[in-house]
Amino acid sequence: MSTKEGSDQSHGRGEASPTDGDGSRSGTRPRLAATPEDHLKRAMAAEDPTTRARWATEGLAHPDPIDDTTNAMLLRQLYLAHFAQEHFERAYDLAEQAIAFDVLVDVVHQDAARARQALGDVDGAVQHLRLAARLAPPSRRAFHHWTLGSVLFLAGRHDEAIASLERAARWGTTDKPLYQGHLALAKCSAGHPVRDLGPLIERLEACPAGQGYGRFVLGQLAYQSQRFADARSHLQSFVERTERGQPAMRMAMAREIEMAEATLRELDAAS
Repeated sequence: MSTKEGSDQSHGRGEASPTDGDGSRSGTRPRLAATPEDHLKRAMAAEDPTTRARWATEGLAHPDPIDDTTNAMLLRQLYLAHFAQEHFERAYDLAEQAIAFDVLVDVVHQDAARARQALGDVDGAVQHLRLAARLAPPSRRAFHHWTLGSVLFLAGRHDEAIASLERAARWGTTDKPLYQGHLALAKCSAGHPVRDLGPLIERLEACPAGQGYGRFVLGQLAYQSQRFADARSHLQSFVERTERGQPAMRMAMAREIEMAEATLRELDAAS
């Protein structure tokens, strides 16, 4: 026990302790310096990319040793900040640094893929997504195969997309209707016959995924089924919701928005 702590206790619990000449309490304990984990929590709670980047940078610069998990997660927060600010090359460099720590490695490969895709490097994105699917635990494997299939579908590489989406549909659980619907869409786009689109649409409409990204898939499937009013409703909802979202979401969905708007123009021309 320090001298000041003993002095404070001698005044009795709840009584004011004497103050130093500058007006501060002589019994006040010094404020503990923020740890890298404190900086990580602040970065994760940040509401804008500039603040997120500041806390993550301060955490990474901390003089104390930083464990691999905290290091990787601080790098990921800095990645997210740079991605949101469209600094895609820097974001990719940060993702590669985080991969070296072998912490949530499949998630970080997914991050790297997003940066490569934003830079127009489809092959680079595909390489990272294949690694993500290979390294992921079973609970995340279907998601990575679906993301890979989505990137390949948007690039017009339909047969490759079908192979990935078949794996996603086979192993998916809660989001299985989304994966099945996207698989059917890739098959339609490749010119393969697909029967019973109606039940696929109904299952996707009934699940939570049908209210988010699923709107894009639903709109395109409805168009393939010549349910043009439904197609317009789903695609307009998808475009409006995405454009109201965070800048990072709009950037990530740029190709989907482009395809949705092209289909809406076709609907306008046919009406």
